[in-house]
Amino acid sequence: MALAKFNLQNQKDFVNVLKERVNDYFKSKGISKFGDSRLYWKTAAMLTLYIVPFVLILINFLPFWANWIGYVIMGIGMVGIGMSVMHDAIHGSYSSNKYVNKMMGFSMELLGGNSFNWKVQHNVLHHTYTNIPGMDEDISHKSILRLEPTGKWLKIHRFQHIYALPIYSLLTLSWLLWSDFTSLFRYNKNGMTKMVGSKNTTEVTKLFVFKAIYIFTLFILPIFILGISWWQVIVGYVIMQMVAGFIFSVTFQLAHVVEDTNYPLPDEEGNIENNWAVHQMHTTANFAKKSKFMSWFIGGLNYQIEHHLFPNISHVHYPKISEIVKNTAKEFKIPYHEYKTLRAALISHLRKLKELGQQPAMA
Repeated sequence: MALAKFNLQNQKDFVNVLKERVNDYFKSKGISKFGDSRLYWKTAAMLTLYIVPFVLILINFLPFWANWIGYVIMGIGMVGIGMSVMHDAIHGSYSSNKYVNKMMGFSMELLGGNSFNWKVQHNVLHHTYTNIPGMDEDISHKSILRLEPTGKWLKIHRFQHIYALPIYSLLTLSWLLWSDFTSLFRYNKNGMTKMVGSKNTTEVTKLFVFKAIYIFTLFILPIFILGISWWQVIVGYVIMQMVAGFIFSVTFQLAHVVEDTNYPLPDEEGNIENNWAVHQMHTTANFAKKSKFMSWFIGGLNYQIEHHLFPNISHVHYPKISEIVKNTAKEFKIPYHEYKTLRAALISHLRKLKELGQQPAMA
């Protein structure tokens, strides 16, 4: 699998100064870069939102209509677990203890996903080759959506700025039914599984075992053992997944598929013009930084620039280091893309979708 190479010498002073300033911040405050009590309390809160409503549904504690509200709350809990707990853990920033990180990373399986796939697709491919067509799978390997300018164009893409948001709600459903399987088989085939230090058979076995446990818990147990109406479970489950899928998708798309971000292409020898850190500044954007609730709920992922530059720092620290990053970027005349509000970022994303949806010769 041919991958792009970054220019390590290009603007390396920016990288060195930024690292030194961020490290000095933690030293001066005498604090760890990992998660702290704020993250641990949030973990408890999000697990509660996900697990307690499901338990109440299983024991038939809630009235008929309230079960679906319970599934909505579970969807919100899914987002909190995925973005605050699993995300930090798989990046190794949840705890200084690697075993704690590994255990909390398995919360992805609790949501019906696959932590290994996430590690490869997100940590390795997306974080390294951000917005590089054909390498960043967050924007590639799509069909009904065209999220990068070199992607195959279909006539339906002319309307993607209209239908994209409903499509986004299907993200987590696709984990369970389709994409986890196709992604893992692709990684096994192209050598990515071995490249990140695992074995094909090991990951395939884990995938099927954890999927079976998930399906038993979410479907077999309530329908065939506890006798809950199958259609109530199916409808509730779809509602939960649509809530979670929509928030997950929109959050990640607003960070990279907006009007200000770039899609750098490697030259014929596979070289990228900038070094990796500067590349991140060109391809990533922040949004709604002043919203404390949003920063809390989506695990600081509205601070995507800081997250991409320092994925091994827990998201609870992003608001404090963001000014360091912004000021250093300004000093070195490097772009720092940000949208003041969620609304502004969403409008920019829809405009970008409309632009990418035009027939290439007409774009």
